[in-house]
Amino acid sequence: MALFSSLTPVFIAIICVLIGVIMKKTNGEKEKHDTNSKHPSRPWVDEDLKDGTDHPLQEEEGEEEWQGLEENVAHVPFTGERYSEAEMIERSQAFYELLSKRRSVRFLSDEPVPREVIDNVIRTAGTSPSGAHTEPWTFVVVQDPYLKHKIREIVEEEEEINYKKRMGDRWVNDLKRLRTNWIKEYLDTAPYLILIFKQVYGCLPNGKKKTHYYNEISVSIACGILLAALQNAGLYTVTSTPLNCGPQLRVLLQRPANEKLLLLLPVGYPKKDATVPALTRKPLEDIMVVM
Repeated sequence: MALFSSLTPVFIAIICVLIGVIMKKTNGEKEKHDTNSKHPSRPWVDEDLKDGTDHPLQEEEGEEEWQGLEENVAHVPFTGERYSEAEMIERSQAFYELLSKRRSVRFLSDEPVPREVIDNVIRTAGTSPSGAHTEPWTFVVVQDPYLKHKIREIVEEEEEINYKKRMGDRWVNDLKRLRTNWIKEYLDTAPYLILIFKQVYGCLPNGKKKTHYYNEISVSIACGILLAALQNAGLYTVTSTPLNCGPQLRVLLQRPANEKLLLLLPVGYPKKDATVPALTRKPLEDIMVVM
């Protein structure tokens, strides 16, 4: 009895520790369950936009897949432009001043734009770097009035749902400051719509899939170059990411299943009475860190 009495505090301490561990584990599992059950509302992360680079492709075991490039790509001499320091500064300043005038313009004229200009700006976008030189982009140029209107109908139908149900009050209020809504008149009036599709994977001559590494990053870089090329040509646009419209637009434009819509650009001249929000951009010291 004396021995039992002396061990009682030890038993009690052990039991308390075990109870604490069990309760902590139970609470942790409950918190984990609560976290998993409360999926954060992030409607801007469209399933149709997700990068497919990490998706395993169907490959035959033990077979080395041909990816489209020669086994040993030949290298050729390269000679780049070399400017004096003064000219470099002058050119970089001039290019900055050109691009600093770029604005998102939602009031576009129906005035015709030379088709050759569109060809050239897309050629320019096609000079973009890409993962393993896969060039995973398709630029669909729409000028047919019927197709443009069908695109507008699809976009406006989904955008109204986005504004009223999917986006949430904070996002809608942020956009209200910029006077934007689900009405997209420019999809009818702009002489061209450029829809940029990313190719999640390519197709080899033998029918198998070709990996497109960093396809979303590669196409995004190409879009940036395209915006600069449009500005350089004196054309204007507004970057549009039509949420939840990708599958419908892909079907309408008869694009294959490996292509997913990344961006929609209405392209043209601004209307004479066009307006833009009075916005300013961050100064250099707020966007650059020199180490």
